[in-house]
Amino acid sequence: MNALFLSHCQIACEDSPDLVKAHVLVENGIIQAVGADLVKPSHAREIDAKGRILMPAMFDAHVHFREPGFEAKETIASGARAAINGGVTGIVMMPNTSPALDNPATIRSVLEAGKKTGITVLSSGCITKGRQGKELAAIDGMRQLGVTMLTDDGDSVYDPAVLYRAMLYAKEFGMFFASHCEVPELAGPRALTEGPTAYRLGIKGSPACAEEIIIDRDIRLAHATGAHIHIQHVSSALGMETIRWWKERGDVKVTAEVAPHHLMFSEDDIGDFDTHYKMNPPLRTKRDNAALLEGLKQGVFDLIATDHAPHTAFEKSQDFVSAPNGITGLETALISLYDRYVQHGVFGWDLVIKRYSAEPRRFMELSPVPIEAGKTAEFLLFDPQGETTFTKEFMQSRSQNTPFLNQTLRGSIDLVVKDGNVLLER
Repeated sequence: MNALFLSHCQIACEDSPDLVKAHVLVENGIIQAVGADLVKPSHAREIDAKGRILMPAMFDAHVHFREPGFEAKETIASGARAAINGGVTGIVMMPNTSPALDNPATIRSVLEAGKKTGITVLSSGCITKGRQGKELAAIDGMRQLGVTMLTDDGDSVYDPAVLYRAMLYAKEFGMFFASHCEVPELAGPRALTEGPTAYRLGIKGSPACAEEIIIDRDIRLAHATGAHIHIQHVSSALGMETIRWWKERGDVKVTAEVAPHHLMFSEDDIGDFDTHYKMNPPLRTKRDNAALLEGLKQGVFDLIATDHAPHTAFEKSQDFVSAPNGITGLETALISLYDRYVQHGVFGWDLVIKRYSAEPRRFMELSPVPIEAGKTAEFLLFDPQGETTFTKEFMQSRSQNTPFLNQTLRGSIDLVVKDGNVLLER
């Protein structure tokens, strides 16, 4: 699109809860002007955005696109379509593919596939070969391809000495570490949290301390080595308080993320073995939900990230213990955050944009994409009066393992633009 004129917008940003009314002119991929008195050029296409909110496009720093090896669940192309459907124009792939993303050749192949999608596709790299926790992966080779995040996501690095050595080595390259925190001997079958629901269903539960122990261990290793540690998908109140304590010390670089599902759902939602609510870390208690929500509002969490984890309907139809962990999130995150929180005044668009757009980009050493003159046109148009029903036909992911399947939520994403190109328009 050479020239696009969005009239009567309400513009949201990360720095203020207030919306600013203005028109926006986009030409050649750049926002040329923002103002209440702009006049539409004759050559520009106009979109009347009255009643809708214009905001920076989202960026998700934790997704599983499954390629290579598990393309029946998701491909890079289908995952990108799902991202666009949810207003997300940039993602970071996790490395638990088959083969694992632990070497330059495999990293290069997924990055090349990502270039064809229309969105920004970045890749993390494994800390250890094959995510086995024994030998260091080809870290320098991956660094030369632009990889900055190292993680064995899906599992913790079992041997702390291996992680310690990796931190000493890779921090010199400006790389950082993202930790999936879990003691496998404590976590058990990873089916659901230890507590009344596990007891009622007759399944061995995974105690929160299985996560909390590794949160503290890995931050201590980062403290000892001077590395940057990022704690993934925090699910427990005590785990969050551990992160807060270390942050307040101020002598270790630690960041953390929370997933929408750990804010919204608890063990009480599992019902009678509903595998749409089975994930790792598992859903905890309503008290944990409330504490994590407060932590997000207080800034303990730097990022919102979905941990988008597609699985086929066949896999999720197995018994609760055998079914794989994970839910999709790219298509539902923004709308569910609005439906559950923003429209009720729990927090504002400024928090969503800061934690799910601006900070994730800074986290990956990219520039945010505010709605300002001179900035790249990378934004979405949101209708707060609209509705979205998450049917299989609507969703673009190859998998629809989400608790929101066939549910209708308030809000709709009507337009997604990246580099001035219209990726989605409803």
